[in-house]
Amino acid sequence: MAAEGPGGDSPPRSKRADAQRNRETVLTAAAEVFATSGVDAPIRQIAARAGVGMATIYRHFPTRADLVTAVYQHQIEACAEAGPNLLARADSPLDALHQWTDLFVDFLVTKHGLADALQSDSDRFAALHAYFLDRLLPVCAQLLDAAVEAGDIRPGTQPYELMRGIGNLCIGRDDDPRYDPRRLIALLLQGLQRPQGT
Repeated sequence: MAAEGPGGDSPPRSKRADAQRNRETVLTAAAEVFATSGVDAPIRQIAARAGVGMATIYRHFPTRADLVTAVYQHQIEACAEAGPNLLARADSPLDALHQWTDLFVDFLVTKHGLADALQSDSDRFAALHAYFLDRLLPVCAQLLDAAVEAGDIRPGTQPYELMRGIGNLCIGRDDDPRYDPRRLIALLLQGLQRPQGT
């Protein structure tokens, strides 16, 4: 058998890149479908949104719980990575905090039905919740600290309290089309701000 040249690694690497792209596409499509239709949406709906066959989804995610878990982790990572990026780009730390809060609310809405989907595997759910806190609490703390240092908000707000409060305001959003938690969350953030002239 002939030895492979330097280019011999290219096809496997290309296959891995294609597989990774397919996986990302499926995760993005699943997150969109879950946000509108819940985590019990048909797999064929996700496949259609992603532009892939159902076999591709099952190859990456053998069970619905695997897919839901992966979407949840993907959303956590996106939310975690957004914090420092927003701080670097936004006009002020307060703007970054507002923008990150919008992403966090989107994330909370996306995870609609997660507990039900994973109820048969409570260890998995507990691990995901711990992962959620480990990844997002430091990001929220960084945003709050930057806003305090800039004089935008008063000191003393704990990241866990803020995230928990936002989460509580999001409860019931799926059951009542008249309720939009974003207005109340905006009031909550407004309440954190340092009064003008102090």
